[in-house]
Amino acid sequence: MSEAIKHECGIVVLRLLKPLGYYQKKYGTWRYGLDKLYLLMEKQHNRGQDGAGVVGLKLDMQPGLKYMNRLRSNRLNPIQDIFERINEKHIDINKSNPELLNNPEFAKDNLDFAAELFLGHLRYGTFGGNNIEFVHPVLRVNNWRSRTLAVAGNFNLTNVDEMFKYLVDFGQHPKDVSDTVTALEMIGLHMDEENQLLFRNYKNNGYPNNEISELIERNIDLVKVLSEATTNWDGGYVIGGLLGHGDAFVARDPWGIRPAFYYHDDEIAVVTSERPVIQTALNVTADNIKELKPGAALIIRRNGKVSEDLIRVPKKKTPCSFERIYFSRGTDMDIYRERLRLGEYLVPSILDRIDNDLTNSVFSFIPNTAETAFYGVLKGLEDSLVETKKQMIADAGQDISDSELTAILNLRPRVEKIAVKDVKLRTFISQDDGRNDLVHHVYDITYGTINKNIDNLIVVDDSIVRGTTLSESILRILDRLCPKHIFIVSSAPQIRYPDCYGIDMTKLGDFVAFRAAIELLKERKMENIIDEVYEKCKSQQYLPKEEIINYVKHIYKPFTADEISDKIASIVKPNDINAELSIIFQSIESLHKAIPDHNGDWYFTGDYPTPGGNKVVNTSFINYIEGRNERSY
Repeated sequence: MSEAIKHECGIVVLRLLKPLGYYQKKYGTWRYGLDKLYLLMEKQHNRGQDGAGVVGLKLDMQPGLKYMNRLRSNRLNPIQDIFERINEKHIDINKSNPELLNNPEFAKDNLDFAAELFLGHLRYGTFGGNNIEFVHPVLRVNNWRSRTLAVAGNFNLTNVDEMFKYLVDFGQHPKDVSDTVTALEMIGLHMDEENQLLFRNYKNNGYPNNEISELIERNIDLVKVLSEATTNWDGGYVIGGLLGHGDAFVARDPWGIRPAFYYHDDEIAVVTSERPVIQTALNVTADNIKELKPGAALIIRRNGKVSEDLIRVPKKKTPCSFERIYFSRGTDMDIYRERLRLGEYLVPSILDRIDNDLTNSVFSFIPNTAETAFYGVLKGLEDSLVETKKQMIADAGQDISDSELTAILNLRPRVEKIAVKDVKLRTFISQDDGRNDLVHHVYDITYGTINKNIDNLIVVDDSIVRGTTLSESILRILDRLCPKHIFIVSSAPQIRYPDCYGIDMTKLGDFVAFRAAIELLKERKMENIIDEVYEKCKSQQYLPKEEIINYVKHIYKPFTADEISDKIASIVKPNDINAELSIIFQSIESLHKAIPDHNGDWYFTGDYPTPGGNKVVNTSFINYIEGRNERSY
């Protein structure tokens, strides 16, 4: 994505199923779990660079000894910062007494993160900026271990206002109105209720208090707690949590919007947001890694038992397709193939727009995340050329000369590395003029790759959101090569609607596709549609979310996708470039064909999987018309 947007966070839950001494003996270090935690977080750093945090929990510690530790960072390179801080004490001990550092019993008693259970988090901030208080994991601490809770998640909830009211009506006084605090307190509330119920039962049966605590820890019903806590949650979520006594869980939304994968054997249990990171860190095959089912929770009990339990009735499965197009790492074997198909399915539209003129067309991609889709485009072009060559040879007949045959066989797409991002260049100047000048130089171009004023330049991108980077930077850079015509090809369809399940795309006015539709309505004297949609949205403003209809779809209804694409091109084209400009988007039909198992497409179609989605788009349109530049949930 040439214009970065903030998006889904990443989580890690890791449980060592043997004592630390086991790993010291087998792997030569008790740090086995800590080292794997670092790898699992680092391999997911693409999921969040605004902050990172870890919690380490030690099992079976005596009263009076600290059993839970947390570190969070919102500094540059937060993962490295956290693990450097963890290692500081290790380095000091290693200098003074190396033998002690290799003693797992000493480590557990004296080093904060010499633990058996870990919760890690990588944050992209869609709320609260980079304030350290918004960095996960978040804690709910109590003197009873079974009431102590650490939570980290990859989620956004659309109905925080409803749940906040629920907590207030219950008699609580939440410290903040945010989905993170609300989720923590909802789980904590039902955890308290379960503790209290068990306490009363055991007390009525004559058990003393000190025995009751152990009985509660052994028998707390996490399935019940999570089922009750998430009953009315509307949104996409994967929530990981640790209880102070050593139970752990990861819960996934019933629509399967946010991703989660897990692996366990007799030594370790791991849950992450992406599959290949487990493959890499633990050297296991994809076949041994399972996807957490929608509406289920993976529960890892203190005694090491691992189970996948249903906590919500599964809904129609609508996993986020943006995960597959852009956000998740392309090293996953399925995602890699899907991105190839996304590129391949663009080829008919490309060939149609360039009139099949491959001789005078050069293909490339921006940014690096579009590279796999670009390979798919090349595959599609090569397949198309095979048929063209066969027809040319057949038309030439038996009298074809060697030189003619060689010329036909040598036909291939022209491919060049057109642009290279200068990762060291930072647009740090705050003044607009100075900043814009630097933006123009974020990419270096490869001169001499284009026949000036003759060649088409076809550049593959993975998505176009706002269009500002195209307008302010990329198109001007590409125009320096003097192509006759620039074609920007998006492997994703037009982004028309806000997201409310994890991606930082909440304002309709930010989307160039929406601005294009609005301009078309005004040009064609159809402003009445804008007014009608506004009136319908306002009339629904205070309805229950289950009754709200997405009338914003009517903004796009009068126009074909091609009409909106052409208007987008006119919006983003700078006045000072000489090349013609066209923009080609993936179709919805080809998207679903390329990614059949991840059909969450609400940002393209407006078909939200949860009622809260319609509430969000409704609010976003009202905010746009009324000039309020604020999030819509």
